[in-house]
This record gives sequence, structure tokens and C-alpha cells, in this order.
Amino acid sequence: MKLLLVEDNERVAQFVKKGLTESGHTVDHAATGREGIFLAASEPYDAIIMDRMLPGGIDGLGIIEALRKTGNLTPILILSALGEVDERIRGLKAGGDDYLVKPFEFGELLARVDALLRRSQTRHVETVLIAGDLQMDLLTHKVTCGESVVALQPREFKLLEYLMRHADQVVTRTMLLENVWDYHFQPQTNVIDVHISKLRQKIDVGTDRQRLRTMRNAGYMLTSNALALCLLITEHSALVRRCEHRFACRVRDAALVCLEQHHRKRKGRDTSSRCKSHDESVYP
Repeated sequence: MKLLLVEDNERVAQFVKKGLTESGHTVDHAATGREGIFLAASEPYDAIIMDRMLPGGIDGLGIIEALRKTGNLTPILILSALGEVDERIRGLKAGGDDYLVKPFEFGELLARVDALLRRSQTRHVETVLIAGDLQMDLLTHKVTCGESVVALQPREFKLLEYLMRHADQVVTRTMLLENVWDYHFQPQTNVIDVHISKLRQKIDVGTDRQRLRTMRNAGYMLTSNALALCLLITEHSALVRRCEHRFACRVRDAALVCLEQHHRKRKGRDTSSRCKSHDESVYP
């Protein structure tokens, strides 16, 4: 899991970060309130460990309150030397999910972090998948593309679900066989190509852009609107470069033809001049 540790005490920060890293977590560390609120607001974290008294113009409770006001529901464990009952109540009312008083045992901190992660995972059960203007309701099995409802067969639904869970990523044929068809071998069949073709016809109807792309020698990719625009710009740039190259080649070829014609005319004039001089010398 990816965690954010906001702690100004370097010794405590290194101790906690080392223990969490050894427990399999990825930890980012912020030593000031300003750095902490910047990371918390700009990066997705599974949980945050927050000290209360911080330098940098904003303390831990100020960061928590600001995050909650913006709708950020990342679980937060407050880590503070302020251990009085009123202080703990204040921290929890500000938006903290748990409160651990310094000094502490690392084992207890790790257990509290794991408990926060378990609760957040059960709380945020994903029921709707969104990729650009494609939307899939996992409970009702309803798929919409813009304002149109897309009717899918069970296997097509499972295929699209897997592609949407990996939107803007290359999905290989092996990944599809193992996760959609539950095949753990390469069957001598074109089952993937058939279903991809049918799915593409259903989700790309009524639009000029291709949502489901075949990535040559790699697999397939379901693109969101942003990535599709980037790909379109890239393709357009490549087309422009090809056109410019062809135009340059044609200009070059035309110039060579003109140059060759010029040389031929000049050669003809030189030959005529030599013949005329020869005639004048022979017949004065």
C-alpha cells in the first residue's frame, strides 16, 4: 500500500518509514505542513500518518480539515505527543480516523494502519466503472456509451469489464485468456479476435474514434477520452510528417527533372555552337 507520513522529527520519521517499508508498504515522507498538504492533495494514498505540530505555516489538524473539505476521504492516523482526552477528541472531530499518542510501539502503529486499510477497502467497494464516456454498472450489468445503452452478452460484458479495469493500459492476449476465459494455455482458436471485433462494433458505433484499439504485436487497449486525444494528435502529427516528407520528395524530384532538362538544353546549345563554328571554318 502507498502511505504518506507527515512528521517533522527526522529520527521518528526514519524509524516509522523503515518499519513500514519492511512491512511491504511504499512510504512518502513530508517534513513540513506545506509539503504534507501538497502531497496529500496531489497524490493518491491508501492512508496518511499525520503529526499534529508541524512547521511550514499549517499544522496537522489544518491539513486534515482542508482535505476533508475538498472531499478527500483517505484514512488518517494522527500521531502526536498531545495525548490529553480533549486533544484526542479534537483530532478525531477534525477528521482523523484514529489517534496514537507518542511515545508508541511500532507494532501498535502498524496494527492501527492495517486496520484503517481494511476498513477503507470494505467501505469503497467499486460498483461503477468509467472509462471516458463508457460507464458500466456492476450491480445491474448496465453499460452505457454516452447516452446510449449497449446490450452485451455475458462474455462480452466480462471482457469489457476487464478492459475497463485496465483502461489506458495494454492488455495482452494471455491476460485476456487467463482472466476472461480462465484458460491457462494458448488455445488454437480466434475466440479473442471474434469477441474483440463484436465488442468494438458495439461500443464504437456512432463515433469516428476507436475506443478499443489493437496494439500491434502487444495486445489491446481501451482508451479514455484523454488518451484517445493524445493518440489522435500523435497520429495526426505522424501523418503531417509523412505528407511533408512526400511533398519534399516530389519537390526534389521535380527540381532534378528541371535541372536535367536545363543541362540537356545547354548541352544542345553547346553542340549547335560547335557545329556552326566548324562549318564557318571549313566554308569561309
